[in-house]
Amino acid sequence: MPISPLIPAVATLLGAGLFTAAIVPWVRQLGLRWGLTDQPDPRKQHSTPMVRLGGIGIVLGFCLALTVTWLLGGFGVLPTSRDHLIWSTLLGGLAFFAIGLSDDLFSLPPLPRLGLQIAGAMAVWSQGVKIGSITLPFDSSLNLALPDWLSLLATVIWLVGITNAINWLDGLDGLAAGVSGIAAVGLLSVSFSLHQPGAGLLAAALAGASLGFLRDNFNPARIFMGDGGSYFLGFSLAAISLVGPAKELTTVSLLLPLLILSLPLADMSAVIMGRVSDGRSPFYPDRRHLHHRLLRAGFSHRRTVVLIYAFTQWFAALALVAANAEMRFLWLALATGVLVWIVVSSRRELLEEAEQLNAPSDAPDSKPQPPVLMQRNSPH
Repeated sequence: MPISPLIPAVATLLGAGLFTAAIVPWVRQLGLRWGLTDQPDPRKQHSTPMVRLGGIGIVLGFCLALTVTWLLGGFGVLPTSRDHLIWSTLLGGLAFFAIGLSDDLFSLPPLPRLGLQIAGAMAVWSQGVKIGSITLPFDSSLNLALPDWLSLLATVIWLVGITNAINWLDGLDGLAAGVSGIAAVGLLSVSFSLHQPGAGLLAAALAGASLGFLRDNFNPARIFMGDGGSYFLGFSLAAISLVGPAKELTTVSLLLPLLILSLPLADMSAVIMGRVSDGRSPFYPDRRHLHHRLLRAGFSHRRTVVLIYAFTQWFAALALVAANAEMRFLWLALATGVLVWIVVSSRRELLEEAEQLNAPSDAPDSKPQPPVLMQRNSPH
């Protein structure tokens, strides 16, 4: 009796989570021993030196889980073209991780860093990880093949854009890892709904590594993923969507990864437009991000992160509906219930805190001071 492809996917997800959770404390200890830390200053939120090399644990957990799955035959017999795309995705993720790790260690300027990202995206495009054609929605027999220059441009924008969207999201403890984990679970579900088990296994490993990292990264964090980790997560999400859900691009399948990743992409777009409209560089550090706005609205650090998680899982459920996944409306109903519950409880918590601040104090001379909002560790 053939084994369901979901079994190796779930095993890969759990394995990646366990591997990552076991490796990250070891990486933290080595980082502290070697002095590879992000030092606190008045602009940042952490008050003690923090290791920014958590991406090493994410990458190792991801690769180890996939290696074990491959050795046990979990990938099955993939066509040569699919096998090649998976290896190209893995190597591209490692290249983007190396770019981010170099920035963590040597503080690369923004433009050279962007140039390296574009070069890496062009390299994986040349190996077949690309947006090559689109099937028109009104007639599935009409396939619009993109010329090479347009395919290259669209692919580079997609890969580099999502990579930086996840990187810019890494401004609060646990935010980028949690959103990436939820998005990867969404890609896993959509990939299997569209009969793309190879991409599904990649998404499973990415989901496990992201969620396993939360053990040491959720507020209060003991380690940061750094640019190496966020670049790896962002590129991997973007590339998996191209070798899986969007490989045979209909209008609907093209929308699936956009739906799942809509929140970080919308946040990045709004920040860039705001900076450009003010006559500043898109790389100018400020506090325009969604998580900064929620903090200024009075939400706590953890509540802000959980709110963004809630919206991300709801968008992922919408993608399942668009992909005609099994029990899609049940998942959407559950996701909607989770979203409503978190929004309502967050608003209630905010109102209760406001009432406490406005309540008369026994010591009339002492006035409560508003919290100082400080950016944690992201220069974006």
